Amino acid sequence: MEQISQFLPMLLIIVVFYFFMIRPQMKKAKDHKKFVEELKKGDKVITTSGIHGKIVDLNDTTFLIEVESGTKIRFEKSSVSLEASKALNQPESK
Repeated sequence: MEQISQFLPMLLIIVVFYFFMIRPQMKKAKDHKKFVEELKKGDKVITTSGIHGKIVDLNDTTFLIEVESGTKIRFEKSSVSLEASKALNQPESK
């Protein structure tokens, strides 16, 4: 019984760490993966580097976006910013 009470605080720390750090991070990664899989031509996106554009072509792992002035740039799908892109595509409410 004494040995269990010695490990109880460490076990509690691990459980708290899992629920407040690991689990939310796994959910965020899952949401990002789902968002990337649902991208299609014509979607407006913002990359993690801050580049705004519209998707003109998609491949398995990359996409081509058109930025202002007709310039086209190819990016990895993982470089899309989930939060910024969702905010960009939501209608403005007044």
